[in-house]
Amino acid sequence: MKKIYKSAVTLSTLLLASLTVFAQTQSRDDVLKQIEAKRAELSKLEDTYLAPSEEDRTTYAAFLRAPDTGLIRLLPREKFDENAIRDGKKSLVVRGGGAYYSFSRLTHEYGRGSDIELYDGQLSTGFAGADYGILTNLGDVPLESITVENSSANVLAAHNVPNEEPQARVEQRLLQTGAELEGIKVKNRLPARLNSTYLVRSVNYEQADVLVAFRVVRIDSDDSVTILWKLLKKYPTPRLARNN
Repeated sequence: MKKIYKSAVTLSTLLLASLTVFAQTQSRDDVLKQIEAKRAELSKLEDTYLAPSEEDRTTYAAFLRAPDTGLIRLLPREKFDENAIRDGKKSLVVRGGGAYYSFSRLTHEYGRGSDIELYDGQLSTGFAGADYGILTNLGDVPLESITVENSSANVLAAHNVPNEEPQARVEQRLLQTGAELEGIKVKNRLPARLNSTYLVRSVNYEQADVLVAFRVVRIDSDDSVTILWKLLKKYPTPRLARNN
């Protein structure tokens, strides 16, 4: 009888332990589902926070009806990404803190062919590894007037992008201090100036090579910058011969 009792107790204990493990597993699964739901909710809120103002969307509605155009907001990296990391918090779920944008992939997420960055009031390109980029400020000229036939755009469009890693690195270092292409002053970092129109030739090797004209149409009190842009030219996927 004692043996039967002990066996019953043992079986009950094992069954209870199994149920407890099962309940814990279910509980963790439920928590994971809640995390995913909250992340999706945060992502929607983030999209709203990153969105340009309704006023700007209305103002440029006619322009935005054309293909390969867009209106985006960039957040200053030093406030929304760098400081958040340093302070041990994450204010936004998007990688890069909303400071980056890819004109080919149409995303703020850093690392997915990012073409432009906002940091400390400066717009930059060609900032990751062996990626390559050129910026020039055309001044206060209408974005609508810029085409690939425009003299400055034509120079950037015809520029032979380096296809070997050493050359790409050398040219990118030169662009940090400034260079000239057929009389046009170019850099890879320029101040973000209200009502200025820019050209950017951005090369993400193995991903995309684009020529884009854009205009800074708003700088808000949080130092975020709203950009109106249009794609002038998209090139074949660029390849880079790297050192062995």
